Amino acid sequence: MLKRETEQRQAIEMLCVDMLVPQDHLLRKIDAAVDFTRIYDLVEDLYCEDNGRPSCDPVVLFKLVMIQHLFGIRSLRQTLRDAEVNVAYRWFLGYTMSQRLPHFATVSYAFRNRFTAEVIEGVFRWILEEVARAGYLSPEVVFVDGTHIKANANLKKHVKKSIPIAAKHYQEQLDEEIEADRSAHGKKPLKKDDDDDTPSALPKQKTVIESTTDPESGVFHKGEHKKCFAYEAHTVCDRRGYVLETEVTPGNVHDSVAFDAVFERLTEHYPEVQVITADAGYKTPWICKQIFDSGRIPSLPYKRPMTRKGNLPWYEYVYDEYYDCVLCPQSKVLSYATTNREGYREYKSKSYICKSCPVRERCTQSRQCTKTVTRHVWQDYMERAEDVRHSPLGKATYALRSQTIERVFADAKEKHAMRYTPYRGLTAVSTWVKLKFAAMNLKKLALHKWRPLSYFYFLLLQEATLLRCKVASLTVCRGVIAPFFYLSKKPHAPEQKPCYPDSAKKSAPFTENHSKGGERYGRSNQKAIDGTDRSHSEGTGLPSPGQGPGSGGGQPLQAVPAQDRRG
Repeated sequence: MLKRETEQRQAIEMLCVDMLVPQDHLLRKIDAAVDFTRIYDLVEDLYCEDNGRPSCDPVVLFKLVMIQHLFGIRSLRQTLRDAEVNVAYRWFLGYTMSQRLPHFATVSYAFRNRFTAEVIEGVFRWILEEVARAGYLSPEVVFVDGTHIKANANLKKHVKKSIPIAAKHYQEQLDEEIEADRSAHGKKPLKKDDDDDTPSALPKQKTVIESTTDPESGVFHKGEHKKCFAYEAHTVCDRRGYVLETEVTPGNVHDSVAFDAVFERLTEHYPEVQVITADAGYKTPWICKQIFDSGRIPSLPYKRPMTRKGNLPWYEYVYDEYYDCVLCPQSKVLSYATTNREGYREYKSKSYICKSCPVRERCTQSRQCTKTVTRHVWQDYMERAEDVRHSPLGKATYALRSQTIERVFADAKEKHAMRYTPYRGLTAVSTWVKLKFAAMNLKKLALHKWRPLSYFYFLLLQEATLLRCKVASLTVCRGVIAPFFYLSKKPHAPEQKPCYPDSAKKSAPFTENHSKGGERYGRSNQKAIDGTDRSHSEGTGLPSPGQGPGSGGGQPLQAVPAQDRRG
């Protein structure tokens, strides 16, 4: 027999919708994981009890949107088409096969006009509360990163505009630090731009490309990626992959600029955060200072310095904290010159010395034959972050980025259709991204509750990775071993000053030789390259002990080979 004798297309059967949905279907797991009636409390103020026509159930509206994001359906209109014929979708919505689903206009209007950003935020937080109540949330160690989302805009439809450069929101704090540093070095305060009426004092301008289709998006071009208009979702997740916070910005906003808003909301909702892990894009003096001053620890990778190709490497120039100077590879001193408006101390060499230097072509291309080395006033916080990077804690937490935040982005784009956005405008895209992450958190929670034993094995595997570190104490939390790490303290020498301010020292968990001129970089050696002993005044131009900053005496400082200074 090559074919069936009859086709039963017109047959009538009496079936229960529940019988047609597999017992291990994802929507069954989600329905059993949370109580969706909690949505009624979030939208109660948006409906009237005794006036108007009967409304569409808000739980049904949210479930429709959750279906769209759970299964990566490109549009809400297509989601409603699929729900017409998909038995599992109808079961999840509570509809029979003969009932009519809500019209697309009803669902679209509700999410465009009725359900505000506060309501979407409430749904997002409610799911996280359910995760925390189930014991799966682990915000002690978090991971921060950003991913670009292609905007619904044509690259060819754009205009060029000149806009003023936005001032840094921490500019006032930086100015105070600059003035204090200049005063400590005997320099006059910098003239404020407001007191100057010259054209140079006007706000600096920059030229940007603005889309005429979606003006709130920004141009994104990185590496091998094709230039396009895009948005960027700056996201925070815990080590189990739950998204804790997200902030959507135009695609041309740098990660370090958007970090402040994300960090503020993260610490507000989760004060128990201890370690913040991010990539090199977040490694800036301000971010390091912000995290350390809050009593937390940044776990950041090595950031390659942006130096000219073919020049001498940066580590050949050794900063000496005690004498507040820089030693070049030829054992010459670069003295402090000034502190500029950007917060960088400038250390400059003597032109008459550099003229006859054999490596001048690889050192500087200045016409005045002067080498300038800069060091930020908050560089001490960067060096403390470097100490964390070399610690067992830093190595262990950063190694988890690939299986946490990077996996979140991969799943969002490959399984949940977050690679492109069909919406326009920052508000609409932000709502769309937050609903998508809420659906991902809900899916993860449902799977963890459905398979608790397999999830326990996953936790043990992750804990085994963390336990390779130096563990100071082990605390049993929610039935799972949670390690807390420490770094052994190494006090400074009696004659040396700490390289960070007293206010930062109180909250600093690490005090292990933060100076580039300390023992880690070979400054304790008292012999020169040729092996002969030199005094502090022979060939270096350094002041005698007791005359330098700190005036506590001290040992003579000598030039050290590059391999000893590398650290």
